[in-house]
Amino acid sequence: MEPRTLDAEVVTRTRTRGTGRSIGLFALRRLAFAVPVLLVVSFALFVLAKASPFDPVERYFGVRIIGASPERVAQLRANWGVDEPVVSQYWAWLRHAVTGDLGDSLSLQQPVSAVIGDRLGWTVLLVSVGFTLALVLGLLLGTLAAWRQGSWLDRSITGSCYALEAAPVFWLGLAVLYVFALQLQWLPGGGVTTGSDPVSVGGVAVHMVLPVAVLAISQAPWFVLFVRQNLLESFTQDHVIGARARGLPDHLVVSGHALRTSLLPFLTLLGARLPELITGALLVETVFSWPGIARATVEAALNVDFALLGALTVMATGVVLLGNLLADVLYALADPRVALDG
Repeated sequence: MEPRTLDAEVVTRTRTRGTGRSIGLFALRRLAFAVPVLLVVSFALFVLAKASPFDPVERYFGVRIIGASPERVAQLRANWGVDEPVVSQYWAWLRHAVTGDLGDSLSLQQPVSAVIGDRLGWTVLLVSVGFTLALVLGLLLGTLAAWRQGSWLDRSITGSCYALEAAPVFWLGLAVLYVFALQLQWLPGGGVTTGSDPVSVGGVAVHMVLPVAVLAISQAPWFVLFVRQNLLESFTQDHVIGARARGLPDHLVVSGHALRTSLLPFLTLLGARLPELITGALLVETVFSWPGIARATVEAALNVDFALLGALTVMATGVVLLGNLLADVLYALADPRVALDG
């Protein structure tokens, strides 16, 4: 091997290690910043719960509080620390939370950690499949629309995307449920099993079709329009114009030159869409009775279950922060020229 080749390899390895070190430090800084954000969010939830007119003890007893002895009610209030200052309540919760004890859910009569553990897998399954499908649709349809700019295909795709952007997710869910589950009866309308049937891979796959489709359709328009706009801008860049001047076919110009550069800003959109994805999953799980975290959030809100609602809100905040970090890291890996300064 020639000395010049060895020098080039050394330079490449040095640059790779430098990039990896920069990304690692950047991720540590962002994770350190996430800690106070989560603390502020969790404390704000305690402040709102303290200011709320709902009494968790009265909610726990319900109508039974009429016949409950004052001593029992007072003992329960003391055990839960309901009448303590909000700072004391938050500190007690935080000391238990770092050990994995997030309290008990009053509405589901289970520890909050057990509720999250039982439902988290179903939400991850639904969201991962739905989000992946939305990305595929966004790339394919956005590329087709830009490639055939001004044609009937472009107008059909962009018009449908603008209409779907304005359509509420729950409306899409109800419409799909009415057509395919009630009228045509092609697919089941909710849950993960039919009747008393045991949970199976095939059964879950069939029950996932409608909720996954609705979640993907509600998210895909943003990706389609974003890819289309970035591709159209890429078509005016010098390297794309040069590729066309050399006589390369259009499909090679789009896939090999324009699409590659337009995907860099697309990575930042992934993290920005996470809050909307969580909101969409919440509505989809509710409409289709999917046994996931988002549905538990609705149940916690309806039943004023502050312990469960607070834990789920903090977890959702963490997911959004992690998603934004992942998008920034992917962007830096795709384009090493990006400065990772914070």
